[in-house]
Amino acid sequence: MDPLHYALGAVSGGLVGFVLGLVGGGGSILAVPLMVYLVGVPNAHVAIGTSALAVAANAAAGLVSHARAHHVKWRCGGIYAAAGIVGALAGSTFGKMVDGDKLLFLFALVMLLVGVLMLRGRGNPGNPGAECNREKAPKVVAYGLGSGAFSGFFGIGGGFLIVPGLVASTGMPMLMAVGTSLVAVTAFGLTTAANYAFSGLVDWPLAIVFVAGGVVGSVGGTRLAERLGGETGRLTLVFAALIFVVALYMLWRSAAAFLTI
Repeated sequence: MDPLHYALGAVSGGLVGFVLGLVGGGGSILAVPLMVYLVGVPNAHVAIGTSALAVAANAAAGLVSHARAHHVKWRCGGIYAAAGIVGALAGSTFGKMVDGDKLLFLFALVMLLVGVLMLRGRGNPGNPGAECNREKAPKVVAYGLGSGAFSGFFGIGGGFLIVPGLVASTGMPMLMAVGTSLVAVTAFGLTTAANYAFSGLVDWPLAIVFVAGGVVGSVGGTRLAERLGGETGRLTLVFAALIFVVALYMLWRSAAAFLTI
């Protein structure tokens, strides 16, 4: 790849990092189409493997910012991530066997459903003191395992599943779920990237420039998330709108491949 493509990779990383910092999810769903359609990566699975590594690194950078702002519940994030790693490993193994465009088409349908569910719960402020006690732990594990499997299978960070999963299983506020979700996004991304790298499906130089752009973008996204945090409905609305836009775009781009038997 020439310098222009790497520059586009850095710009793409900045956009993904901003999204991760703002809503704690959606980054990898943006990363794959950006890798394929803007940067010009010809192999969809290389785009998936590379973006998984880059999103994991960008999520880690966003996690540091959210942790400093005390937006992370570490116990909840750790339990969720530990369960999800098992699912991500199994899911990514199966995902490598399926055409990339067909994966994106199917998951776009799931994204539309998640967006609707997020809008339905938009008025729920959550409980700032919510913790992962013994009563809630089984539910957190179940949500983590499920979203991890989806994350690995479709080659994504899975933040747009993790955030509502954390809200549903713990009752924590949206802003806390956004920060805590980055623990799992990082873990799921690293698990998926390692599995793809084992098959030679990661472009390491592109991943590096993508991460560099993402670190810058995540700072801006996190600061905006803090400003919107006092108005939970607005933050949730932004999150759901992102899901709908990306899902419709994915359906449009991948419909032909899915309908081709």
